[in-house]
Amino acid sequence: MKRFLSFVKKEFHHIFRDTRSLIIIFGIPIAEILIFGFAINTDLKDARIAILDYSKDATTQRLTNKILSSDYFILDRYLESENEIEEIFKQGEIKEVIIFEQNFGKKFEKEGKATIQLILDASEPNTANMLNGYTHSIINDFVQKENNLNQHNISIIPTVRMYYNPDLKSVFMFVPGTMAIILLLISALMTSITITREKELGTMEILLGSPLKPMQIILGKVTPYLILSLGNVATILGLAYFVFGLPIEGSLILLIAESTLFILLSLSLGILISTVSKTMQQAMLISMIGLMMPSMLLSGFIFPVENMPDILYYISFIMPPRWFIDIVKAIMIKGSGFDLIWKETFILIGMTMFFIALSVKKFKIRLE
Repeated sequence: MKRFLSFVKKEFHHIFRDTRSLIIIFGIPIAEILIFGFAINTDLKDARIAILDYSKDATTQRLTNKILSSDYFILDRYLESENEIEEIFKQGEIKEVIIFEQNFGKKFEKEGKATIQLILDASEPNTANMLNGYTHSIINDFVQKENNLNQHNISIIPTVRMYYNPDLKSVFMFVPGTMAIILLLISALMTSITITREKELGTMEILLGSPLKPMQIILGKVTPYLILSLGNVATILGLAYFVFGLPIEGSLILLIAESTLFILLSLSLGILISTVSKTMQQAMLISMIGLMMPSMLLSGFIFPVENMPDILYYISFIMPPRWFIDIVKAIMIKGSGFDLIWKETFILIGMTMFFIALSVKKFKIRLE
């Protein structure tokens, strides 16, 4: 028993001497529970909308003011015609357009019935459903108060149109998100493990003694995973199109090029993980736990980042999947070209260059 207790004590000393193990054991669970607690938020907040008012009368102004005073919506702009709707939806900032018909106020007061059209970007079906529900609720509350004031039986009839995803299929949301998470995890996990294995087995010194430079060693390690990940892209796109019926409205070449860029970013992140990991177990834990959950929760894959607290919203800016998911949705669902996704593309390029530079620097330091 004494020997057993001594052995347990030795193991505790070993664990507490290893800062990385302590972070994995205590730090990651704390971070995950905080992220879960704050990121999982189904409330709507500050959704950007546009208004097309053909009537421009006192009734439409009162209803507009009521919608905007709810704290759920922010008015981004007034539109002049319906031809502007598709363009602003492709830009990705505005999620809903509210259209008041001509003579809205006169019909509402004299005929007791008026029509309002709600057009929503349904590339994110959960968000579209929430926007639709909140808008209907505000309109119904407005009608009820007007009835109480005027003692009339008047009504507003909302007609709803879902852009890009009229059937509100959830696959339109899950395929781009799943694609990003799979490519990130597989590329980062496999790359971090393969380099860490060389260190753990002591064979990295043999590679360093060869004529190959550190950059050549890294490229030699990651090239097979780049090719295999591109095979994953082809498989995912094939399943999405032929099995789930998800269209590819934009350029397939552009989509593959953006996917290649994201794979390179993920591979460089995997190299960086391998430079801070002493063992394959540490590399696996960092890749699986440290990347998977934050990427799922803070990328907009499941929950809109706009609904999160400010600190998590700003943290989401450094999550690579957030930008890649926006790119995939823009190309596949909205048919956008490079002119509408250049910002996200350059952000991914910047992240890739940063991770590569940092990985090469730390790789040299650790192995000299």
